[in-house]
Parts: sequence; C-alpha cells; structure tokens
Amino acid sequence: MLRYERDRNVVLGYVPIRRDMFPVATAKRLEEKIRARVTEIVAGLKGVELVNIDSVVEGGMLWDHRDVEKVVRLLQEKRVDALFFPHCNFGQEEVAALVAKELGKPVCLWGPRDPSPAEDKSGKTGPRDYDTQCGMFATSRAFHRYGIPFTYIENCWVESEILDRELEKFIRVASTVKAFRGMRIGQLGTRPRPFLSVKINESELMRRFGIDIVPIWPEEVENMAKKLRCGAEPNTTGSELRLPNDLVQGEPDPRIAEIMEDIRAHLDLSELSAEKLEQMAVMELSILELAKINRLDAIAVECWGFSRAAFGVSSCFVLGDLFDRGLPAACETDLHAAIGAVLLEAAARYESPAWVADVTIRHPENDNAELLWHCGPFAKSLKKEGVRGSIRDEKGMYEIKSGPITVARFEQDNGNYMLFADEGVGTDGPATTGNYVWFEVKDWVKWEKKLMYGPYIHHITGMHGSYAAILKEACKYFGDIEHDSVEPVEY
Repeated sequence: MLRYERDRNVVLGYVPIRRDMFPVATAKRLEEKIRARVTEIVAGLKGVELVNIDSVVEGGMLWDHRDVEKVVRLLQEKRVDALFFPHCNFGQEEVAALVAKELGKPVCLWGPRDPSPAEDKSGKTGPRDYDTQCGMFATSRAFHRYGIPFTYIENCWVESEILDRELEKFIRVASTVKAFRGMRIGQLGTRPRPFLSVKINESELMRRFGIDIVPIWPEEVENMAKKLRCGAEPNTTGSELRLPNDLVQGEPDPRIAEIMEDIRAHLDLSELSAEKLEQMAVMELSILELAKINRLDAIAVECWGFSRAAFGVSSCFVLGDLFDRGLPAACETDLHAAIGAVLLEAAARYESPAWVADVTIRHPENDNAELLWHCGPFAKSLKKEGVRGSIRDEKGMYEIKSGPITVARFEQDNGNYMLFADEGVGTDGPATTGNYVWFEVKDWVKWEKKLMYGPYIHHITGMHGSYAAILKEACKYFGDIEHDSVEPVEY
C-alpha cells in the first residue's frame, strides 16, 4: 500500500557508567552482560538503533570528565534521540549529568541488582564490587540538580522481564518526544467560521514548543491535482501555487489508480461512482505530495467547503485514508487534534492509525459509555472484524473495532498547555451512520465533567491500545505542558 514515509526510528545512546574506585574488571564483566541483554531487547523492537561509546572511551564505560566532550560529540553526530545510562557499579553521577544536560534528550536511568557479597576463603565477608542502587540514588540527585528530567527503571536483575517491559516503554516515550519536537503541521484552509473551539495560538506553539504551522493554499492542492493528472513531475523545491506554462496532457500518475484499487479492495463502493472515486484518489495523492514537499508530520483540513469546491466530493473518507497511509489528517482545521494524533501514533510506535472523533452522545442504556463518532474520516484498517463497510456521499460508513482505547486532547487556555490522556474500552451499542465506536469507562459522569470544565472541546483523538502512561511520562520532556486525566495514570 502507498505509504507516506517519515523518520520513525529511535536512536538510543548506550552510555554505561562506572566508578573508578571500584574494580574495573568486575564492572567490565557486568557491562558486557548488560550490553548483550540490551542488544537482545532492542533487536526485538522495530525501528530502534543502539549507539555505543566504544570508539571514544577506552573500555566503553564512562567515568572520566575528560571523555565527556568526546561522548557528547559522538552522540550528536549519531543524532541520538534518547540516552540510556546503565550503571555497571556505583557509577559516576557528574559525568552522566553533564552528558545528559548537553544532549537535552530523554534520559533512562537503570542499574542491575547486586549479587550477594562475596566471601573469601577464611569465611570473612569480602568487599562489595558494585553498589549500583546506591550510585543511582546519587545520579538521580545530580539529574535533579542540573534540571534534567529522567525516567527510572527499577533496580532489577539483568535477566528480569522488568527490563524488557520498561525499556520498551521508554522507547515509546522517546518516540513521542521525538515526534513532538520540531513538529510541522500543515493547515489546509481556514477553520470553519462557527468553530471558535479550534482556534489556536500559532506564534506560541512555535516559540514555546518549536511546533510549526505550515499554511497550504487550497489552490496548491488543485494545481498539484492537475500535475498528477497530466503525469507532470511534482515540484519539490518551491511553491505549488503556479503551474508551468508548458504543462501538457500526459498519462496520469499511476499511484492514482493504485489508491483507487486499494479502496475498492476493502469497501463496498456500490453507492460511489467511478468518477467520484477518481476525484477522491487524486485529492488524496495531491495532499500526500504537498505533505512530502513541506515535510509535514500531519495536516489539518478545512473540510466543510474546500473539497466540494475543488473536487466536487467530500473530503471525509480521504482524511481517514490519509491516516491509513501514514499521514494524520484532522478535519475541521483542528490543529490541536492533529498534534494529538502525531503524539498518539508515536507512542504506539506507528502500529496503528489514530482517529479524530466527536464526543457525541451518551449510550442510551449504558450510563458509562459514550459515542465517539465522526461523519466518515476513520481509517478503513480500523473496521470492526466482520464489518465490510462502505462509502456513502464520500464518507466512510463503518463501526471500528473495540478493545482498549486511549483518548487524548492537546489543548491550551490562557497560555497554559495541557495534554489530556486517559483510557477506556470499546463496547457494544446501537448502530449509527458514519464512523464510530462506543467507548466505556469506569465513571462517565466524571469524564463528562472533566472534559466540560477542562477546558476541552468536543473533539478528541483516539488510538487503539493503552498509551496514557506513555503520554504522561513524555510530558516530562515536552516542557511546560501539564498532563491531565480523569483517573490517576501511573507510568
């Protein structure tokens, strides 16, 4: 399937720490054991690369201040996204803090449990060779003193499943932070006039978080569509507003037919004409090309009038299909929803598309369930098992699967930014039009009041799976964004 490619890999800097006052040989043996274990864990994770410091530090374990600059330079050159500081004995808290401060990336602190203290031949208790837990208390304090947020994995055995689980969670946190920093969101058209609720502060997003809102003119999409229909090479250097004077009719871009065939294979199109399907495919490919040219991470689209005027079709299903191809596409020019979608997909390590829904009505029989619905922009890959699904009026018509669901809302009020993230499960409920899932929680009234007073709006971003804790931990690294939830969320 045609995919929109972005950099989704996580590069993890592996920086073992030792204390020079403890035996070097025992620390090295432990480091080798740790390295083999971490390498095994990382090998089982998709899109994760491990970078060590062997080339700049003798013995591959950092302790000497004189090596800090070399380590920092190496990790910067390797463009690491996060740092892992395993303690191979007590460790050296200052060098760890100096590296972490200079890199400014998410930090994971961990050390293995110590074996029982050795005994010499006379039966007397011998010296301890590690004291890793003790040293990590010192390192954590150094991180606090330098103002470095960090994630801690409990002091467990090297072979423990705890290390597998918690390191994988940290990779998800690092993925989310990487997606947040330097995010570029395309804004296709202005917001619908009645939607005061989706107003944002573009300048503040840039100044405080480095999030860039990139305007896309509707004319750019129309002109890109003309190029694709003529088989012209899309311009990858400048504005798409102008068409070349010598543009002549040629063979349409073959990807248009590829998109059409993919849609036909998954949905009932008996109520959709071939002409409208072609218009939808052209619009979708045009947006994908403009996203590539502008290096976008997501797009928010004025879906009420733009596509009808330019292509004669609704954009609802197209937005859902963009999600399926790897480009989050929020409707109703909801830029905050687009940001939330990027974060959720990164937390999920891009295993599934997110979706933007209205918080719509309470379940008629289940007091703790709510309808998460929209008029047809959910990815077709999310269809509930056994549901064929269809397209009617260019909108998706199908219920999506249930199971664990995380909902999120990135929002601001009076300069205060917050990320709401909490979880529930999909449940049974009456059928309706468009795309939907009935969402059940412990106490919906608490949810309703939290969202009402938030202040949040009627839009949320959803993702199948449990990622509220990942988003909460990522907020440590975002800077000046408060995590919010109904129920307490533990990382």
